[in-house]
Parts: sequence; C-alpha cells; structure tokens
Amino acid sequence: MRILIVEDDPLMQLGLEQALSEHPNFEIIGQAEDGYTGVQQALELKPDLVVMDIGLPRLDGIAATKQIKEQQPNIHVVMLTSHTLQTEVVAALSSGADAYCIKGASLERLLAAIEAAQDGATYLDPQIARLVLDNLKPPTPEPNQNIALLSERELEVLKLIVEGKSNNEIAEDLYLSTNTIKTHVRGIMNKLAVDDRVQAAVVALRSGLV
Repeated sequence: MRILIVEDDPLMQLGLEQALSEHPNFEIIGQAEDGYTGVQQALELKPDLVVMDIGLPRLDGIAATKQIKEQQPNIHVVMLTSHTLQTEVVAALSSGADAYCIKGASLERLLAAIEAAQDGATYLDPQIARLVLDNLKPPTPEPNQNIALLSERELEVLKLIVEGKSNNEIAEDLYLSTNTIKTHVRGIMNKLAVDDRVQAAVVALRSGLV
C-alpha cells in the first residue's frame, strides 16, 4: 500500500513515517506539511491511502479531503487528529474520509483504521464512535425488521461494532479468527442492507438493540 502523510507537526510526521515504514506492506511515498500541498501531492503521486491531519496550514484537512475525493475518489483517506468535536467528525466523514482516528491512540488503532479503509469500510475511533452514534439514536426505538435476520453470533459482533471495536479486537473478545469476524461483518451488512460498519451501528442503535 502506497501511503502519503499530510501532517504539519514535524515530530508527529517523523513518528508516523517510522511506525508505518516498519509494516512490510506499506510504502511511504510522500509527506506534506499543509493541506494545499497535500492535495497537490495526492493528485500527482496517486497514493492508495492518505493519512491526514485536520488542523493544517493553508487548507484544513477536511477541505483537503473533499478536494482529493472529488478528483480521485479511489484514494482512501484516514483522518488522524486530536479533534474530537462531533461537528468535526461529521464534517470529516461528509467530506469523504474513510476513517477517523485519534492522535495518541495505539498504533494498532491506526492500523485498524487503515485496514478498514482498505476494505472499503468506515472506521471511527472507539473514543468518539459512541459519542457520534449516540447522537443518532432517537428517543424511541425505530424497529428494523432486518435485525431479526441476524444470527446470535452476528448480534454479538454487531454490538461490539457499536462499541467501536476493530475486527481484530472483536476476534479477541469472541475467541474467533479475524477472517471469521470479517465474514460475520459482511453477513451483517448484507442482511441489514447497509454499506459499512457505521451504518450497521446506526441501525442497531435506532432499533434499540443496544
């Protein structure tokens, strides 16, 4: 996977480069310190994935993501930021970001976000997932008859998705392989007729499942 890092903090930029470079399947092909340059490099280098901060000079990460996605929708974008306001999270996802990860979280969280983006899913850091999803929960449940199609195991997996857990973390909790969890997640999304994990979690919350 060819990765572009857009981050204005030199120490954070260096740390990201070192951490991701150690992964055998990752290649860091460029770095930018502001959103405007980040967009230019993304369009020129055509990376598979961009790790993007929000608080960037010249052009913020949300606007930069929107520009990248409008011109190169196949480029995945993982937001890595210290911003946790719901409005910023929603704006980032609306701009086309595939994942939202919080700075200071473990490398495993970032790798989970990258994995989700690569798989075409949406990833929300557990620190903010519950906050965002709770705001989507109506005062009274809205029954969704598709929930009844889920098996007991799929319901277990869905509840852990709502908690913001990655496939690896769900696998550890349920003592199953990651591949088995991926199969369950695909089954859940098919039965609920949704496109990604966040939408599945929204259905669960609106149905009063959790």
